[in-house]
Amino acid sequence: MPQIAPDVLHIPLLPRNGINAYVIGDVIVDAGMASSAKKIAKAVEGRTVRALTATHAHVDHLGGARRLVDQLELPLWVSAGDAGDARSGEPTLPKHKATKLMEFAGGFDGVDVERELREGDEVAAGFVVVEAPGHSPGQIAYWRASDRTLLCGDVFTNMHLLTTVVGLHLPPKLLTVDPALNLASARKLAALQPSVVGFGHGPVLTDAAPKLDAFLAQVG
Repeated sequence: MPQIAPDVLHIPLLPRNGINAYVIGDVIVDAGMASSAKKIAKAVEGRTVRALTATHAHVDHLGGARRLVDQLELPLWVSAGDAGDARSGEPTLPKHKATKLMEFAGGFDGVDVERELREGDEVAAGFVVVEAPGHSPGQIAYWRASDRTLLCGDVFTNMHLLTTVVGLHLPPKLLTVDPALNLASARKLAALQPSVVGFGHGPVLTDAAPKLDAFLAQVG
């Protein structure tokens, strides 16, 4: 696992960083798809891990949660806004006709949530919760001000999800409950002026603040 900042490890779950998980201190962030659980468990083997948390309740971030919770005997921490979806395994998605992509982004095995996270809650290794809804009703990011490290979930992606070409994007509207709210969350996170950003999809970004600012200036 590459270390992207002190006490922050990156677990690429698919080639080209197609889906990512992280470890901050002794807490796993995101669980990928169901098939990702084995890779995450192997990555943290021999480490002390006390919880699994998630940026949001979508199948590519919580799909492996049930297996990890059971295998590693971990509590699950999810935002208050997405806790119901995590428990049911039925994510809130935009109200439009289902497509194959929507079916791919569908349900997962529900998991009991032992802690509901809110803005400012401390998680691990100096990271606190930043509420960043829009892509999902309760999406959150994890922020450490001391070295300006940010794990942003899918508020931004750093790859095109179909072509896998690296570059900053907002998440697809097809899979985003409220794109306007997600854009507001993107501006909120960029205003933190992060130095290092880890994404749910795409490679880690360094010297990130000016790059996020330039991208958002283009978005308008």
